[in-house]
Amino acid sequence: MQFVYPAFLFALAALAIPIIIHLFYFRRFRKVYFTNVRFLKEVKEDTSARSKLRNLLVLLARCLAVIFLVLAFVQPFIPQDAEVKQGRKGVSIFIDNSFSMSALSEDVPLLEKAKQRAREVVNAYGVEDEFQILTNDFEGRHQRMVSQEDALALIDEIAISPAVRDLSKVVTRQKQALSTSSADIPSSYIISDFQRNITDIQDFRDTSIQLNLIPLQAVQERNIAIDSAWFEAPVQMIGQNNPLLVRVSNLSDEDADNLRISINYDGQTKPVGAAAIPARSFVVDTVNLIVQNPGWYQGELAVTDYPVQFDDKYFFTFKVADKINVLVINEDQANRYLEAALGGISFFNMTNASSRNIDYSVFADNQLLILNELTSISSGLASELQQFVGNGGNLLIFPARNINLETYRSFLSGFPANEFIGWEDQAREVGQINTEEFIFNDVFENRSANLKLPATTGNYRQSSFGARKEEVLLSYRDGNSFLSKYQIDKGFLYVCAAPLNEDYNNLVRNAEIFVPMLYKMALSSGKRKPIQYTLGKDDLIESDHKATGGEIVYKLKGAEEEFIPEQRIVGSKVYLNIQNDVKEAGFYTLFLKEGEQLDQFAFNYDRKESVLDYYNPSDLRTYVGPVASVITAADNDVLTARIEERSQGVVLWRWCLILALLFLAAEILLLRFWK
Repeated sequence: MQFVYPAFLFALAALAIPIIIHLFYFRRFRKVYFTNVRFLKEVKEDTSARSKLRNLLVLLARCLAVIFLVLAFVQPFIPQDAEVKQGRKGVSIFIDNSFSMSALSEDVPLLEKAKQRAREVVNAYGVEDEFQILTNDFEGRHQRMVSQEDALALIDEIAISPAVRDLSKVVTRQKQALSTSSADIPSSYIISDFQRNITDIQDFRDTSIQLNLIPLQAVQERNIAIDSAWFEAPVQMIGQNNPLLVRVSNLSDEDADNLRISINYDGQTKPVGAAAIPARSFVVDTVNLIVQNPGWYQGELAVTDYPVQFDDKYFFTFKVADKINVLVINEDQANRYLEAALGGISFFNMTNASSRNIDYSVFADNQLLILNELTSISSGLASELQQFVGNGGNLLIFPARNINLETYRSFLSGFPANEFIGWEDQAREVGQINTEEFIFNDVFENRSANLKLPATTGNYRQSSFGARKEEVLLSYRDGNSFLSKYQIDKGFLYVCAAPLNEDYNNLVRNAEIFVPMLYKMALSSGKRKPIQYTLGKDDLIESDHKATGGEIVYKLKGAEEEFIPEQRIVGSKVYLNIQNDVKEAGFYTLFLKEGEQLDQFAFNYDRKESVLDYYNPSDLRTYVGPVASVITAADNDVLTARIEERSQGVVLWRWCLILALLFLAAEILLLRFWK
């Protein structure tokens, strides 16, 4: 047995008080009157024996009462498995308040049960100890040590949050806070449902901190979630069918039948259909959207599910451009076939420009640039074109017959792409078309049909470096490339090995190849603009920057809040850091002036917690091994006494206080009823 405050043992000197009282108080003589003195000796002997026994019992009761009262202040305890450390304690308690904690335990949501367990842990320690209350939000006020009273107040304020953290990051935050504490004994508690996808503390090896895990489990583990949605095409067009693919998952062990999915789009809510999803599986459904006007559109997909509902809605936005702009840079005169092919499409806006008079500032306004038989490429033009492609533009190159090889080599190597080596006067026919790639995918109804492929009377031979990551779209019968594609950062570079001139190339006369090729190149995108962002993951979002002059302060506005995010302007882009600013899923508008909409963003909650796959207490013990202690209890049990025993051993001061009161009661009874 050990003592928390052994210095109080000096109070045992108070035992002298009842002993002194016994020696002096009970020696007083009393007169006894008898009518007959014949039985005086017998009565005297009997009374004396009884009095001595009573006095000794009273003395014993008083001494034991004093002893146990002193021991109650000394606080004796019996150490358990390891030696109990003495001193002030620093306690960090993490309460998992992520969406999965909204599931039900036997009587209340898991979060309420977690808060109850946290209070029990706090009450198991003394008022002189220090506490940290931590949640997934990682708020600044939760990064410091507070008193017991303040800790209980912080626990009461905890609510469900969209944030979710890996437990390794939680333990790191706890260690940082405990390192600032003046307490002698640091320990941490994690109260969570311990989902497998966030529990990553098997490598925790800090023996200076006692790590304790308190697992909670939901009664019912079932969930239906809308995982994601994406458009099939990179660009949405007016008056055409724009297929939106939706993935819905059944994350339970039971089949889901007649699951109804709906979409709120363009001010109307429409049913998508009913789906049957097998257990632990998913389905991908298609929603066909037809837009009639250009501009921004907002959509909300929904599915009905209970009790976990944070992933039942999926917000998305997209913009339909009025026109797709194409700029053709010509060496001499414009190509009539390009004008006919692009001018015949109503939503294409084609502009011709001369290589001798180029306005670089208009590049960013176009989705596709075409270099039509330029003899040379200046360093300035090369730099602007590389920046244009890197920012998400598409560039198609048709070389001239008599190009300056050095300028082209320097230009192509800067991307990097395979370079032109030299001209070859040799007739060749295209023998292979890559119908698996986006440009020619879904263009031909019958891929096995004998298509009339282009032929050339001369072409440029190109280098072949595997590191350049060339993707061949059209190739000659001998295997050499006729039309190649390179993904450069966010955009695409397309290179043709032959001029567009009919004297060398009959591509323009193959309308079934030429027209869809130009169309799909203008629509392609190396990096599509996201239709949604995920809270907690996509903290940095990007938008176009076109404002000039004056004070530039971008603002974001949601349904119930408006704020100024951290922002950084780089060239034609503005980067917004929205970390911890956006807390609710939904739609947010970017603007500089009120009513002037520049961009729209949709934010959704992280689906990481949709998978309700937990560690049960037994598996958790096996998983963490000796790294941490797992504390379990029935729903109606109170952990306070158990925590005290774990941190202080078997605590005996309560028993000492009870025994002290019992012996005081025994003394009173002896004096009152033993006459």
